[in-house]
Amino acid sequence: MTRGQSLLFATLPLVALSGCELGAKAAQQTGYRGTGMDQITDVSSVQKAAYIPPAPYPLSPEAANGPKVQGQNIQVLGNLSEEQFGHLMSSISQWVAGDAANCQYCHNPANMADDSIYTKRVARQMLKMTLSLNSQWSNHTGQTGVTCYTCHRGQPVPKYVWTPEKPTDRYTIRGQKRGQNTPDANVGYASLPNNVFEQYLGGNAESVRVQASSAYPGMEKSGTRNAEDSYAIMMHVSKALGVNCTFCHNSQSFRSWSLSRAQRATAWYGIRMVRDVNGNNILPLARAGVFPPNRLGPTGQPLQVNCLTCHQGLNKPLGGKSMIPDHPYLRPAGYVPNPRPAAEQGVVAALRQPQAMAPRISPPNAPKDQPAQTAAPVR
Repeated sequence: MTRGQSLLFATLPLVALSGCELGAKAAQQTGYRGTGMDQITDVSSVQKAAYIPPAPYPLSPEAANGPKVQGQNIQVLGNLSEEQFGHLMSSISQWVAGDAANCQYCHNPANMADDSIYTKRVARQMLKMTLSLNSQWSNHTGQTGVTCYTCHRGQPVPKYVWTPEKPTDRYTIRGQKRGQNTPDANVGYASLPNNVFEQYLGGNAESVRVQASSAYPGMEKSGTRNAEDSYAIMMHVSKALGVNCTFCHNSQSFRSWSLSRAQRATAWYGIRMVRDVNGNNILPLARAGVFPPNRLGPTGQPLQVNCLTCHQGLNKPLGGKSMIPDHPYLRPAGYVPNPRPAAEQGVVAALRQPQAMAPRISPPNAPKDQPAQTAAPVR
């Protein structure tokens, strides 16, 4: 064996290990002992993924009481005062165009009421969407809320978006991978289908339903391909939030809501919120011909959002930092968390476990003979 061959074989183990996530990890038990209910966090990744929102522009406490904004073609923000309106315009320019003075990104400086620039029409719809996310979808966004910066981070197009791709497989036995078995970051580099966003997060999305209710064969209609599709989108959710499967599910039964954590209900609403963003806000703009060709994908579809667009590797976007206190007008006046419709109450009813069924969790570094503490029931 030559020296070069020896070096190659010595390097192979290092190359193999490069796929592992090295670095410090933090572990936290989140459920019953022996069920694998642990949250493993890559500390170094969290530190790199954290974003600090730009310092907000000053807004006086009496801003809402000033004279209402006057002007032509103000269709969404007519309820704001002049100070609030100017504050929001400067903020949006910074959040989306990257420069607080870049009004021309959306506006015609010779006629600010002109709608000929497509970005203005898109921004108007996105403002409607933001107000909706902070009110109608508060079961997911909660008290934290969202702003344009949550997705855009100072860029005209959010960093993490998707659009349906053209099939690349050759229609032969040798080249047909059926849309999977190719390394893809969207599904955690697993050998799973990588074109599931349109299937589960698009305007006409399917529900993620694959876990069987029986151990016996022939009881479920779902097949192997359905399972692969479902696990592919779950891999995306896990990667997007930087969490394990057991952040939401109990490994004893992934299907059971009564054994799940409360975070599963939040995620349930989040998936439907993403479908609403794509189906009722982005796709209608594309059908109306608002987007230019350079904002469309290879199949003519617009760029759409998924869980990674907002979360970017954190289970709470921006680490849970709320920008609403500095921009209160982005949460409609009279806001109250919207109650769950009757048809959806059963989704979270099973999470309200009695005290006796609450998981017993040992305190960190507790002696082995110390009794476990009973966690408070989920409310």
